[in-house]
Amino acid sequence: MRTQPLASRVDEALFRPVRAGNAFEETVERLLQAIKLGVVEPGERLPSERDLAGRFNVSRVTLREAIKALQDAGYVESRRGRYGGTFVQEQLPKRARASVRRLAREMATGLDDALVFRRVLEVGAAEAAAMRVLDDYERAHLTQRLEQCTQSGLTDYRRMDSRLHLAIAELTLSPSLTSAMAEVRMRLNGLLDAIPLLERNLVHSNKQHAEIVDAILEHDPDGAGEAMSEHLSGTAALLRGFLA
Repeated sequence: MRTQPLASRVDEALFRPVRAGNAFEETVERLLQAIKLGVVEPGERLPSERDLAGRFNVSRVTLREAIKALQDAGYVESRRGRYGGTFVQEQLPKRARASVRRLAREMATGLDDALVFRRVLEVGAAEAAAMRVLDDYERAHLTQRLEQCTQSGLTDYRRMDSRLHLAIAELTLSPSLTSAMAEVRMRLNGLLDAIPLLERNLVHSNKQHAEIVDAILEHDPDGAGEAMSEHLSGTAALLRGFLA
């Protein structure tokens, strides 16, 4: 039986119902996750208002207010006409370096917590993905995400890296794990933005990405877990070095 397309799985994880008590805030958060993690890429159109309101289980008014907030912040734009809708901006806003450093200082107290949480999630995800027998679509999707990450430049690397790691989580068939992965990626990316992208580190990371993907495709849970653990250790070392 054909498995559910990966795009549908990540949509389920990010575009799921929000809690009624903070409907506006959580709607903004979910939309930002989809944009910042590259689930909806720059220049792409968001799902329709009716679709999003139904999936978030919020009113159209609440959804429009959330979209308006993102529009005011420079993340999306609305276009009219037959092919109109809400589109992600080609160039996303960037925090000033001083602001990013200040955020990093505030978040660094929870650095070890975030790194431990990430290790448990991502090593487990790699092992679980490797335990499955992937169909042709899943194998091609994972390989494509690896190629996109390998070929990306410094400007797009963080987004493509996030998409690759999310693709691994999607292969577990667990929406809860994929959702948790998106949340921890957002948390870590806030810290990663405060340290420089090092060319040599990116080359090394891409080599490790290939080892992880190869182990998953070869149905090798132990190898996938070990490769992911080694990969995460390198990122952790850089974060501790720059932020500790």
